[in-house]
Amino acid sequence: MGALLTIPAFVLLAAAYVPGNRIKAAVGHPMVAGVKVWALAHLLANGTLAAIVLFGAFLVWAIADFRSARRRDRAAGTRYPAGTTARDALAVITGLVAWVLFAFLLHRWLIGVQPLA
Repeated sequence: MGALLTIPAFVLLAAAYVPGNRIKAAVGHPMVAGVKVWALAHLLANGTLAAIVLFGAFLVWAIADFRSARRRDRAAGTRYPAGTTARDALAVITGLVAWVLFAFLLHRWLIGVQPLA
């Protein structure tokens, strides 16, 4: 389940870099939201103390950062413009392609663990 939960994390990460998408308009800070989902997925998949400390710290940081950023946006009156369906599709497809590449090729090479073996 943890590996599948990283799919929305990758889509959120991609949405942070694809301009003019509705995901960013809805979430506001999709990269930080993606880190929250990524950290939670890794906490669910790993039960070692080291993993709990590492991914728990990322989760706590991401929660605090997301809350702070949203509070700052509200105080400044920041609004993220609604995007187009084409940009939403680009963000989703980019996130899915990145997830496939990372899950099936890069994770083992970079991290030393094959998540979907």
